[in-house]
Amino acid sequence: MARNEEKAQSMLNRFITMKESEKKKPKERRPYLASECRDLAEADKWRQQIMREIGRKVAEIQNEGLGEHRLRDLNDEINKLLREKYHWERRIVELGGPNYSRHAAKMTDLEGNIVDVPNPSGRGPGYRYFGAAKKLPGVRELFEKPPELRKRRTRYDIYKRIDASYYGYRDDEDGILEKLEKEAEGKMRKSVVEEWRRLDEVRREARKGATEVVSVGAVSAKEVLFEEEEDVVEEERREREKEEEKEREFVVHVPLPDEKEIEKMVLAKKKMDLLSKYASEDLVEQQSEAKSMLNIQR
Repeated sequence: MARNEEKAQSMLNRFITMKESEKKKPKERRPYLASECRDLAEADKWRQQIMREIGRKVAEIQNEGLGEHRLRDLNDEINKLLREKYHWERRIVELGGPNYSRHAAKMTDLEGNIVDVPNPSGRGPGYRYFGAAKKLPGVRELFEKPPELRKRRTRYDIYKRIDASYYGYRDDEDGILEKLEKEAEGKMRKSVVEEWRRLDEVRREARKGATEVVSVGAVSAKEVLFEEEEDVVEEERREREKEEEKEREFVVHVPLPDEKEIEKMVLAKKKMDLLSKYASEDLVEQQSEAKSMLNIQR
């Protein structure tokens, strides 16, 4: 039995292969410039072809054992295909097709975080790193985040953040301060009312004690006045006797008050002296007011 290679070299098989190749169309080559394409379907077909090539190379670059040079070459080839894909997508938009660049994939770092694509020129999709190329020396540092330097705030930055809430003008908006103030106000009102009641009781007791002192003072003053009146009457009687004796000796040629009038005048003077000595001014005023209210002339 002949081998497969011998079968392929046989006359019949070569004839069949030649006929099949004649029937096939010549293999089309992708245009070098995307602007040469005038058909939207062909432009979409060439874009799909580039996408398949990019997919194969991205799968190949995942292997870390290829070596540094091979990884760098693969990464350069992928970026070249990406730039070509970008030109074809722009041509598709010019021909009236969809805008594929709007939903393009973003580059991620080793931890899977989305990072910005380095693009110093500002044209095209920028230079990207794929697979094991992200771990190459000199590339890993690009994905490391620089330590955040805490910048000291200036006086302008501090004043810029000051608003009404800093001064406490918005403390009532959350409702917390209102509840606390209500409780504090209730306690304060209660303490003030208790203090007022205590002072009112002290005032009432003081007034009650003052009235008792005034009444006791009036009674004691009356007793003292009564005793003094007796002494005064006795002294007046003695003086009157002495005067009678003197009148008997000489005759008075001027009108003199009667004995009753003299007694009244002396008694009134003694009373005033005693009142000024033992009674206070308030008591005298109260006594005079009481006499005036009762219409007592003496």
